[in-house]
Amino acid sequence: MAAPDDWKATNRTIQILKAAEEGKYGVIAAIAYNIEQILGLVRAAEKAHSPLIIQFFPWAITFSDGLLVRTAADAARRAKVPISIHLDHAQDEAIIKRAADELPFDSIMVDMSHYEKAENLAKTARWVRYCHERRIATEAEPGRIEGGEDGVMDTADLEASKTTPEEVDDFIATGVDALAPAIGNVHGEYGPEGPQLDFERFAAIRAQVNGRVRLVLHGTNGFKSELMKECIAAGVSKINVNRLVLDDYYTHLRSQVSNVPHTALIEQGVDKVIAQTVEWMEICGSAGKA
Repeated sequence: MAAPDDWKATNRTIQILKAAEEGKYGVIAAIAYNIEQILGLVRAAEKAHSPLIIQFFPWAITFSDGLLVRTAADAARRAKVPISIHLDHAQDEAIIKRAADELPFDSIMVDMSHYEKAENLAKTARWVRYCHERRIATEAEPGRIEGGEDGVMDTADLEASKTTPEEVDDFIATGVDALAPAIGNVHGEYGPEGPQLDFERFAAIRAQVNGRVRLVLHGTNGFKSELMKECIAAGVSKINVNRLVLDDYYTHLRSQVSNVPHTALIEQGVDKVIAQTVEWMEICGSAGKA
């Protein structure tokens, strides 16, 4: 199978991130776990007139037989703003194949970071080709970002390493479209000192990349607005978020689950996602860009 040479010109994720890099703003790439969150994210994007990437962990495929993904893709097609659907941290090769063959993903993170370097690169290159043949953009993680998230293998037992110049070139050679460098960011929660990012390293990576791929920021739990703006000014285009746009939703759910009817709880939960997501779209500079 071979995709047309110009398929990237119409791939939603690639075009959203290309516009973000050119416009010097960051696009929220938010994890969704249920229908309320999908609705809230889409409505936030429309309210803020912002592009958006809705992300799923592989759990969403296995748990719902892809129903959540198809629902999000339908909502994205109906939206008044550009929205793409992304599979985050796809570590199981069978899941990557299923996602690329059967589900409406615009992009997939081929995460082979739990393998040693040579095997990581070989597997990444193989699955990048596989996805590209199906018009699906790809993302990869050079270096190892410590920690774990829901449904994602915890790599804390592996020797954590920041991304090196050699790794950047090796991963670009796989044909991948976006890179998520390890610059001191972690999956999950940060310690008491908070994020300690190596901006000097990131600047060197950006110079080395020189526009060949887009740059992605993982591990944003607990970020303050000033730090997020600094990351975007440094050249990040895709901002992966989880708790940043869902904390208010879960706080409301826990506090009101016994106090209001279920339908009201759902509607109020959607409103919480909308409000928190719009706030971060404004911080990231994507509001008004769609």
